[in-house]
Amino acid sequence: EKFKMLKNEGNDFVKKGKYEEAVNKYSECMKLNTEECTIYTNRALCYLKLYKYEEAKQDCDHVLQIEDSNIKAFYRRALAYKGLQVRKKNMAGI
Repeated sequence: EKFKMLKNEGNDFVKKGKYEEAVNKYSECMKLNTEECTIYTNRALCYLKLYKYEEAKQDCDHVLQIEDSNIKAFYRRALAYKGLQVRKKNMAGI
C-alpha cells in the first residue's frame, strides 16, 4: 500500500516536471520492492530528463535482467546510450 502511494507521488512529480523529487520517490519504492520493473523504467525516464545517462542505463539494465523483453527499458536504454555518445563527442571537441 505504501509502495503504491510512493509510486503515485513519483508519477505526479513526473507530470509536473519535478524529476529530482520523482527519483527520490521511486528510489523509496525500490526499498520496498526491487522486482517492480515499472519503477525502474520510470526512474530511468527521470534520469534521462536530468541528463544522468549512466544512471538511466543502469536502471534499464536491471529491468532487462528481470524482464528481457521490456520495450520501455530497451527504448530508454537506447536514449541513455545516445546521450552518453553525444556527451563523449562534446567532451572530445573541447
